[in-house]
Amino acid sequence: MAVPARVTGAWMQLLSDWLDAEQLAAPSLRLVLDSRRPAEPVPLALWQQLLAQAVTLAPRQVAPALHIGAGAQPRHAGLLGYLSLASATLAEALLAYQRYEQLLYGERLVVVRQQDEQLWLTWPASASTGSLADTVAISALWRMLQRLLPEARLSQVSFVHAAPATAEIKAAEDYFGCPVSYAAQETAVVLPLALLNRQLPHSDPAMRQMLDRQAKTLLHTLPGGDTFDRALQQGMLRRLPDGDLTLAVLAEDLHLSVRSLQRRLQARGLNWRQLLDRTRQQLARQYLADPTLQLGEVALLLGFSEQSAFNRACRRWTGTTPARLRRSEAT
Repeated sequence: MAVPARVTGAWMQLLSDWLDAEQLAAPSLRLVLDSRRPAEPVPLALWQQLLAQAVTLAPRQVAPALHIGAGAQPRHAGLLGYLSLASATLAEALLAYQRYEQLLYGERLVVVRQQDEQLWLTWPASASTGSLADTVAISALWRMLQRLLPEARLSQVSFVHAAPATAEIKAAEDYFGCPVSYAAQETAVVLPLALLNRQLPHSDPAMRQMLDRQAKTLLHTLPGGDTFDRALQQGMLRRLPDGDLTLAVLAEDLHLSVRSLQRRLQARGLNWRQLLDRTRQQLARQYLADPTLQLGEVALLLGFSEQSAFNRACRRWTGTTPARLRRSEAT
């Protein structure tokens, strides 16, 4: 199993929020943190470097990595966080995490198993991101579980890195409310199976269905291509449903000038109109393959203000209407 290659800009905002909570100015650190858009991939090495810099700013705080992760909100995990929040049960939320963890780390890392009436979420030693980043991640996961289900409790937590100072071990056990072990063979979060069928207070089936479709489509864009191609695809996917996608908006999201983005597209043999049209055409086939989506919903997801505009575009792409295309591909 690979080490995660990156985190996201949204995940890095955990650190910004901690700086705010601790009233730490850290201008150079904030400059780097604020330069990243939420969906932008951030190399793991940079995340590790920023964490190491940050914890030196609060030398008197015990277990600062725990405090950084404790500020976790759904927005820090992006689409995955909101999808978990809208799930009906804890089991459904954890399944979403298992299915879409790749959106957060660029790799699918978690291994789930059941044993002695306990559910084990585990990450092998080979997938460790280092003591600071691992601690932040597991601390954030626990905070998210608490936000999803306030009565949640843990049975055990383990880390693969060496044990820290005694004060930090005690802080970890107080925070997780369970025994915490170190130098383990795998990083693990263990919770009672009985919790899995508990109903979540913020469940929203319609929202969950929509977010699940978006997550599937985002996941589809991850393999292949270089970093710029992936950022381009994900930026367009995120902006299209808002109906405000323009070359200028996309350039701003990618931290590029309009001229620079145009040059990059030209290097790929594309102009803005061709890129927009190609992206809509590719997404249209994916959305039409989902029978739960109404044609009007597909039009909105593709950024068309009216169904008729989508119909015209589909005729131009395929020579037929969306309804006929859906029927023909279903047979």
